[in-house]
Amino acid sequence: MEELDNDNEERRPLGIVLLGGLYLFFFMLTMSTFGHPFPLLGRIYQGRVAEMLVFVDSLICLYLFLGLMKRQTLTWYLLMGYNAFEVVNTLTNLVYISAGELENVVGQPVDTRELTMNNLSVMVAIILLTAFVYRHRHYFTNRSKYLF
Repeated sequence: MEELDNDNEERRPLGIVLLGGLYLFFFMLTMSTFGHPFPLLGRIYQGRVAEMLVFVDSLICLYLFLGLMKRQTLTWYLLMGYNAFEVVNTLTNLVYISAGELENVVGQPVDTRELTMNNLSVMVAIILLTAFVYRHRHYFTNRSKYLF
């Protein structure tokens, strides 16, 4: 395995630490949705399928957290892809999942305006996060293909 450059291994940049904390939070947040419906690409999945999707999403978030802490170059590419997928997924869910369908699954009334604003704000946040990761790709200096 290749090791980090001596110049860059002394301290982990604050941006990487904060990103790592954010993806650790995403991991915990995703795990907390286990057993609940899971929206993916315009459909709402329930039961065993939703549990498997949550499990896979949690593993991805855990990998991203560990890769950030190791400053792995492969993680930079995965972050860009994962964030792009999340934006596409959020937009697709917003377009194809109706408020009525969501109300049936949740069992409570859903305000369409709030749902739209919440999804759009999530998309903007992910795009800004992706822009930050893209601009700071020089932080990802570990060219090792393996986390451990």
